[in-house]
Amino acid sequence: MLSQGPMKKIFWLAVFVIWTSDLWAQSSFYQGKTVTVVAAASAGSLYDLYARLVAQFIGKHIPGNPNFIVQNMPGAGSIIGANYIYNVVKPDGLSIGAVQPSIYFNQIQKQAEVKYDWAKFTWIGSTDKSDYLLYMRADLPYKSLADVRRAKEPPKCGSTGAGTSGSYMPKLLEETLGTKFTVVAGYQGGGEIDLAVERGELHCRALTIQAYHSREPYHTWRKTGFARILMQTGKTRDPRLPDVPTIYELMNEHKTPEAERRLLPW
Repeated sequence: MLSQGPMKKIFWLAVFVIWTSDLWAQSSFYQGKTVTVVAAASAGSLYDLYARLVAQFIGKHIPGNPNFIVQNMPGAGSIIGANYIYNVVKPDGLSIGAVQPSIYFNQIQKQAEVKYDWAKFTWIGSTDKSDYLLYMRADLPYKSLADVRRAKEPPKCGSTGAGTSGSYMPKLLEETLGTKFTVVAGYQGGGEIDLAVERGELHCRALTIQAYHSREPYHTWRKTGFARILMQTGKTRDPRLPDVPTIYELMNEHKTPEAERRLLPW
């Protein structure tokens, strides 16, 4: 992506990427310029909030102190935004991409929609390091993942695309704990998934613990008891979720074989 010009393209995932070693050499290039941050997420989602947070301050740390603006380009679990950054944006150093860090799943699965090469992105930073959780509507009869295993009808979890936690986390639980979920993909953003859960179209969603404690509707959900957290992925319980079992505790209880345990990347 950074093939010509003083900075060319930077790709930032909630993480940042660069392709050249001389990016910061010509400080005069950025003086008086505006850099666009293409946030491959819907407005108000956590990755959008990350993009806007970083955009407020990153210009102060770039020679020439350029201004930054954020442009939302949601859809397909960041694929649309990633394709745009990789193929459409001019390599002039005035555009940055912010996408979800797991979009390599989409490329590994050889999805026809993928028009980028993940291996050619060079990550230069991250805004967050967080474990994951799975929430379920509290008014449903799924009090634990054991209930999900016994369910005749698998609960429906929402996802924006294959390269997101909403898709791969339920499948990981299926492989390691024997649960069954129906993943409904294609939502434009996390906010749309949460609305679908509130309407009763969906039952569950996997996302980061940090996201669940960072914005609405989760602040309200925690106060009203709308959702129940069934598991978390850390090796130890997050202080904010002291009563929620970790996936490691659940695998010990389920006697998950070592081969399946190795599927966990943590």
